[in-house]
Amino acid sequence: MNGALIIIFLVAAFALFLGLRARRGKDMNLEQWTVGGRGFGALFVFLLMAGEIYTTFTFLGGSGFAYGKGAPAYYILAYGTLAYVISYWLLPPIWRYGREHHLISQPHYFAHRYDGPALGILVAVVGVIALVPYLVLQFKGLGIIVSVASYGGISSTVAIWIGAAIVTVYVMVSGVHGSAWNAVAKDILILAMVVFLGLYLPLHYYGGIGAMFHAIDAAKPGFLTFPPNGQSLVWFQSTVLLAALGFFMWPHSFGSVFTAREERTFRRNAIVLPLYQLILLFVFFAGFAAILKVPGLTGGEIDLALFRLSIQAFPPWFVGVIGGAGVLTALVPGSMILMSASTLLSNDIFRGVKRDATDETVSMLARGLVPIVALVAVWFTLGGGTTIVALLLMGYNFVTQMFPAVVASLFPTNRVTKYGAFCGILAGVVAVIVISVTHTGIGAILPFLPTELKDINVGFAALILNIVVTFVVSALTQQAREAASHA
Repeated sequence: MNGALIIIFLVAAFALFLGLRARRGKDMNLEQWTVGGRGFGALFVFLLMAGEIYTTFTFLGGSGFAYGKGAPAYYILAYGTLAYVISYWLLPPIWRYGREHHLISQPHYFAHRYDGPALGILVAVVGVIALVPYLVLQFKGLGIIVSVASYGGISSTVAIWIGAAIVTVYVMVSGVHGSAWNAVAKDILILAMVVFLGLYLPLHYYGGIGAMFHAIDAAKPGFLTFPPNGQSLVWFQSTVLLAALGFFMWPHSFGSVFTAREERTFRRNAIVLPLYQLILLFVFFAGFAAILKVPGLTGGEIDLALFRLSIQAFPPWFVGVIGGAGVLTALVPGSMILMSASTLLSNDIFRGVKRDATDETVSMLARGLVPIVALVAVWFTLGGGTTIVALLLMGYNFVTQMFPAVVASLFPTNRVTKYGAFCGILAGVVAVIVISVTHTGIGAILPFLPTELKDINVGFAALILNIVVTFVVSALTQQAREAASHA
């Protein structure tokens, strides 16, 4: 067993220990398991929300996208920053309503706010569909990290099975508490690694960050600018906006809002988190550093850029430390996603059908579904070949369909009805599926657009359709309701 593998094993074992220990002294009922008894302070809420920044997507997808695509990678830096600005106004009223009505999940919010159980079930189904590729992303990244960082000592497949087992065990036992405590360890380790790699690799191979960019521009002219077509500036702007709108629409992110002890936590976080997002620059620097030193990676292999360069630059024990940090970036968000998917299936779909189900029954079912959801995700992980960035973007196109109905629900007079919200979300999701299956671009959907606008993210076509259907159906059903009341 090599030194790198030992360190990775110790980090994984520590994550399991923390996850299990987090249960100590708590009666793990449904509310404790899902939203921590609504007692998390600013630090835990901060780290649970920051978990969206530092996942395997950060470690592999961010550096890989910088390596393979150049300037378009900066969308990853921009959309989170914009999302946190939006959260300053978006999250406090959601938290207040959730606390007042004892809500524990995103579909729970929709069903209660719109008085529509069917709407809650639809949101839960869409949430599960979106969470599966996001969980696949974490497992896929975990397999890559462990396999490469252990110098092939553990295969990607074995690493995925071990990681899935660890996260399943501590989620079943401790729920969101296990995720929160591991988030503390993850962020300390990942921040140290990311900043170090982003500074050291350009300095070691090029003499500095500026010299690195000069060398890349000389070797690959135009690589550091947006291309005129495809992932152009218009694509960048539309993707940033789409992802920012969908950032807190992920079921596990939305659900983390209900864990907070007080409202001002969100406004404090909205101020600090954009600065925290700047650490992503160091991830990009590491990816850029690999362009000329590890040439020839294409397709899904671009996700290997950071580790291929690290293996060249560092001794095995230090590669193991980097790999251990990477393991935590998979386990922490993976545990939140796994818990959220199980909660959606039990509390929102099962209970939506069987209204008289008790909290105890739902809690037992949620825990029982954790290993089943994990197995489904592992099955998709081992059978898929999509790059990490592509997986995340597909999920965003689904969850962003919730945004119009959420925003409408915050107005004192909400003109969107439960029927409008239901039909709008359904229309948007169906459009995303059709677009994804047919690989249709915005130019094919809207051929009359000017050439420069045909690079708009196709998720916008689905979102626009969603908004139109939402307000048309709401207007019709509102009129029908008023006519019936006057009859």
